[in-house]
Amino acid sequence: MAGLYSSKPTVSSSPSSSTSSSSYSRLFLIVTLLPLSLACFAFVLQWRGGLDDPVTHWSIDHHEFPGMVSTQEKRSLRRSVSDSGCVDLLGQSRAPSFPYFRDWKFDYDSDLKPRICITTSTSAGLEQTLPWIYFHKVIGVSTFYLFVEGKAASPNVSRVLETIPGVKVIHRTKELEEKQAKSRIWNETWLSSFFYKPCNYELFVKQSLNMEMAITMAQDAGMEWIIHLDTDELIHPSGTHEYSLRKLLGNISADVDIVIFPNYESSVERDDIREPFSEVSMFKKNYDHLLRDVYFGNYKDATRGNPNYFLTYGNGKAAARVQDHLRPNGAHRWHNYRKSPNEVKLEEAAVLHYTYPRFSDLTSRRDRCGCKPTKVDVKRCFMLEFDRAAFIIASTASSEEMLQWYREHVVWTDEKLKLKLLRKGILTRIYAPMVIIQELREAGVFRSVVIAAHMSLSKNSSTADSTSGITRESSEATGRRRVLEFHLDFDGKSQASAVPPQSPPGLEATQMEQ
Repeated sequence: MAGLYSSKPTVSSSPSSSTSSSSYSRLFLIVTLLPLSLACFAFVLQWRGGLDDPVTHWSIDHHEFPGMVSTQEKRSLRRSVSDSGCVDLLGQSRAPSFPYFRDWKFDYDSDLKPRICITTSTSAGLEQTLPWIYFHKVIGVSTFYLFVEGKAASPNVSRVLETIPGVKVIHRTKELEEKQAKSRIWNETWLSSFFYKPCNYELFVKQSLNMEMAITMAQDAGMEWIIHLDTDELIHPSGTHEYSLRKLLGNISADVDIVIFPNYESSVERDDIREPFSEVSMFKKNYDHLLRDVYFGNYKDATRGNPNYFLTYGNGKAAARVQDHLRPNGAHRWHNYRKSPNEVKLEEAAVLHYTYPRFSDLTSRRDRCGCKPTKVDVKRCFMLEFDRAAFIIASTASSEEMLQWYREHVVWTDEKLKLKLLRKGILTRIYAPMVIIQELREAGVFRSVVIAAHMSLSKNSSTADSTSGITRESSEATGRRRVLEFHLDFDGKSQASAVPPQSPPGLEATQMEQ
């Protein structure tokens, strides 16, 4: 036993070695505890809702990229959509997504620059206008001028819209029509070719008159940029680090008057779409964002037998800097009475146009127009070939024939063709709007707006009615003051003809160059 113990080596320790060992231990402890402490601190902040910047992360569901939603979540979303009732249609909070939206009032103060407003003429219901409004609030729009008719003007819809901060609702009353009948536009030539025609032409004139009034309202409110947009269109501020329209327009040079957003067109992949903003992710790129050889080299595949590359228009929409003598130039452009505006066209950002995304859009457009379904008469009513063909089919075909036509001309079902055009860059996937709107819905934003409006109405309906009436009258009066003064302007530049919806370039463009 003594020999066994004596075989152990003797270890001598010194003060210097023990000190070194102790230092290494402390360093290891600090390196280990520091990241753990920071992680715990971040977790506590998130759990308490302390992270309130909507651009710092897309979701707490741990998807790697925006829009990568699991199949189970998609099914859950579809179930929520198919539920009956107004509240379920607008979405309930079923998941702890986007916690910072819950206490976000979306009431932007004047310190946010630049101040951006959107004007629209709409007859859509809450299921379309609420996602449209709040998506644009998320990307930086502070004020909305809604000229409402039809369903949008009904009491149940307009009262909800009027409770949203920054939304000004203008009803098409007899007084408004009388005031607009005195507009200087009727005495000028730039819009005269659209006067006194039915359907789309009538809407085009009405939009221009509303845009004219919105300019004055924007000036009075101190807005810096104004955009005309339909409620089936979303701004896609691609190219900005924070997916922010404010950042995009804030970086525009001070000498630029008008910014043109080329439009992308939705390419639906099913015939049972219910909520386009939440269900459509594939879009066809604009000619302006493609190489010429790619565009014309794939033109026939991209059109799929339709009259043009896009089903409807291809000349985009525009944002204008709010300034003196600004005027509309049709629904797609702006102009100035005193000068030729300096325009720039964006190379990445776009307007996403959700074109005929639902099968029901065929009949709803048909019901808004009283023209005869003949090739001759539809030319009086519609400016674009596809709209004419869709109107004739919706007016003459059976439901089965309409659905078959819709699948052939609108729905993209050929997987090989989709993959080819996606690889070529003709088609593209855009998930950001889908993710933002889905998260807004799941956070209960739309539902809470409806509930709050109805609770306010039930508490004091008489007061609410009188207040909304005063609000409408005051907003209309504000908007009319300068718009409806009669002026004479003989500057030829100011008479540039209104820009109608135009189709993208066709194959005949290449033939003309040869």
